[in-house]
Amino acid sequence: LDRAKVEKIPVIAYDRLIMNSDAIAYYATFDNWKVGVQQGSFIEEALKLKTEAGPFNIELFTGSPDDNNINFFFGGAMEVLQPYIDSGKLVVRSGQTAKEQCATQNWNTEESQKRMENLISSQGYGPKGTRLDAVLSSNDSVANGITNALVAAGYTAENFPVLTGQDCDKPAVKNMLAGLQSMSVFKDTRTLAAQVVKMVDSIMKGSKPEINDTQTYDNGTGVIPSFLCDPVSCTVENYKELLIDSGYYTEAELT
Repeated sequence: LDRAKVEKIPVIAYDRLIMNSDAIAYYATFDNWKVGVQQGSFIEEALKLKTEAGPFNIELFTGSPDDNNINFFFGGAMEVLQPYIDSGKLVVRSGQTAKEQCATQNWNTEESQKRMENLISSQGYGPKGTRLDAVLSSNDSVANGITNALVAAGYTAENFPVLTGQDCDKPAVKNMLAGLQSMSVFKDTRTLAAQVVKMVDSIMKGSKPEINDTQTYDNGTGVIPSFLCDPVSCTVENYKELLIDSGYYTEAELT
């Protein structure tokens, strides 16, 4: 990066913002705050938090503490959920609400499974125990571990808590189709790649690339001009259109 800066070569950070370097010219990613908002809003709607009295029990999971994106995933979700936690309509029985307490090192499935198993044990969650209404998960690899722990505790499609995710990984989509995971946020990598191609093309032609955000992403040396692609909420209702009809997956890959 230092050499690129000396040579006056523009650097585009792709999907992950490169922190603490003033060599970064542009950033291309999805609107990660919106990802979190979509996850939080899904829980809000699924539990009818605006109209139901509650209280509802929820536990919170996010990703790796060294990933800058979790500030946006978790922050966006908590923008929706925190008022309900503050009012007592949502109850985090474990008391683990800080980002650091909810983090999952390396977004690791085994780590999230262990933590969910510990929560089941310590809080008595189960189909015949303490009711668990929802689990916020920032992505699918974390959600897969949560699902494994909940299934092992006796949960089925008939009584599974609301569970969020992100990336539309194949195992998670299969869990959605099986009635386990409730939703995932689809970030079509083809959209991001195509946008970066346009950015590179503009730079090569001597013009400034298209950006749509100049306020959000500070990498420690200043705000990086960014292009944010739109994420889309995926459920069993629209997965076919989003994932199969678009050619992202074949139907056989999800069976």
